[in-house]
This record gives sequence, C-alpha cells and structure tokens, in this order.
Amino acid sequence: MLTLTPTETDALLLSLRVGFWSVVICLPLGLCLALVLARCRFPGKWLLDGIVHLPLVLPPVVIGYVLLVLLGRRGLVGAWLHETFDITLAFTWKGAAVAAAVMALPLTVRAIRLSLEQMDRGLEDAARTLGAGELKVFLTITLPLCLPGLITGAILAFARSLGEFGATITFVSNIPGATQTLPLALFAETQVPGDATPAIRLTIISIVVALSALIASEFIARRVAARIGAGIGARDGGAR
Repeated sequence: MLTLTPTETDALLLSLRVGFWSVVICLPLGLCLALVLARCRFPGKWLLDGIVHLPLVLPPVVIGYVLLVLLGRRGLVGAWLHETFDITLAFTWKGAAVAAAVMALPLTVRAIRLSLEQMDRGLEDAARTLGAGELKVFLTITLPLCLPGLITGAILAFARSLGEFGATITFVSNIPGATQTLPLALFAETQVPGDATPAIRLTIISIVVALSALIASEFIARRVAARIGAGIGARDGGAR
C-alpha cells in the first residue's frame, strides 16, 4: 500500500479542497448563465457567450494574470474585498479555488446548457397551465430534468480543477502547504534534478484520484438518470 509523505498529503488534501469549492462556485453560477444563454434572447447575447467560453481558448496564464490584476491585494476588486471584508484571495488556497472555478466554468455552463436545450419544454408549459408559478415550475420540473447536466457539469468542474496549473500558479504561486496542489507539486518535483521517484509518485496519485472521481461520478449519474426515467414513466402511466 502506498504511504503518502507529508508533502503528498498536503498537496492531495489541498487539491480535493480546491476541487470541492470550485464546484460550489461553478454550479450556481453555471446554472444561471446556462439558463440565460439557453432561454433568453437579448442584444449582445453572443458577447456574453464569448466571455463565458473565453477561458477555453485563452492561455491559462493570461486568466491567472487577469485574476491577479482584478483580485490581488491592490487589484480593482481585491483591494475593496480586503478593506471591506478582510478577504484576501491572491496567494491563498481560496484564490486557487477561484482560479480553478474560472477555468472550469465554461465546461459547466456547456453541460447544463445542453441539458436545458434538450429538455421537453412542454412539461413546463403543462405545469404552468395547471397553475404552477415560475418558481415551482423551476424547482419541480426544470431543475430535476436538468439534473444530469448539473452532475456532468460538477464532474467536469472537479476534474478540471484537479488538473488546473497555469492560472493557479500565476494567481496564487506555488507555496508548499498553502497553495501547492498536486499539479504544482509535480511541477516542483520535475524541476529538481536527480531521483524521479517523487514525481512518479505524484503522477500515480493524480491518476488514481482523477479515475476514482470519474468512476464515482459515472455511478451517481447513472443512478440519477435511472430515477428520472422511472419518475417520468410513473407520471406518464398515472396520466393514462
């Protein structure tokens, strides 16, 4: 059995924490953006769509530098956060979570948007005809039916966060025990000449964690899809 060193343990736990909080950030924001892009028509929609997907085409280092300019201690937003709420994001693990969330957001939005666009809008219209308000329609029809998209978005956000490197190292640096995630720890080991064992161990840990997360999420996604299908079947049977 592989026994982790303190450095490996710190990097692993930090990666999992960053991944979790990046999902927490991505899901509500991604759902709102996906609803706007899938359901709304307004001037400049193409521009919003482009901005949302910009992290997919820009070098991650550029995203990290933009975050540093905006959210650094002396940044446009970061200075206000520090002075008003005593919140510092640059060079902290919280900043790593924000950087990972920004890089993962386009994938989350895309997954949820596809789920919304494939949804049968007739079910929502039928609920409104029966007197349900917009909030009830959203909570009882829209949200459950787009749950597979939400799960897929969460999976993609978590997986993307585990592998995030460029934006993270630019925005929060590579501080052991503070901001050093698994990719950053692996990068640090590759810069040290000599024994390659630490780098190989970190590579194996990264693969095991990512594969475990994908297997678990696939299992959850199948269970949710089966429940949704059974629920729709039961409603259809009852209607007949």
